[in-house]
Amino acid sequence: MIVYEAPEHVPNPVTLFLGGGITACPLWQPEVIDRLSHMDELTIFNPRREDFPIDDPDAAEEQIKWEHDMLRRADMISFWFPCETLCPITLYELGYWTAQAEWGMTKVVVGVHPEYARKQDVIIQTQLASTFDIPVEEGFDNFVGRVEDEILVMQNDASS
Repeated sequence: MIVYEAPEHVPNPVTLFLGGGITACPLWQPEVIDRLSHMDELTIFNPRREDFPIDDPDAAEEQIKWEHDMLRRADMISFWFPCETLCPITLYELGYWTAQAEWGMTKVVVGVHPEYARKQDVIIQTQLASTFDIPVEEGFDNFVGRVEDEILVMQNDASS
């Protein structure tokens, strides 16, 4: 239990879900975590396990349920599309969460590798699916920079 006594500051962490490629793609999540490690009051939900038993159907169900729950808890969901795979589940989640962002349910940040095979589809579908400005950042550095900028905005809004 944590008890805060007046006039102590009560932290209001922003929660970030790292959506994006996991299977057959580079370990990009640790780099995002490292680059955001300086940010106070940030909680990251990372779905990528160090050792995932892919052939265990119970593990798969547990993983999917965990992701489902954490996606719903997140204040912001980032979607990274690497060039090594099409990321079909991430495409599905992007569609669903773009619609939720439309209703103000969560913040969405999208990034694509310049050589991602469905880059144009992601850009066009994201523009068509939302009346909000959800830009698609091209390149990993631009993507992480946008995630960081949006976290800062959310943290400033929360402290206002």
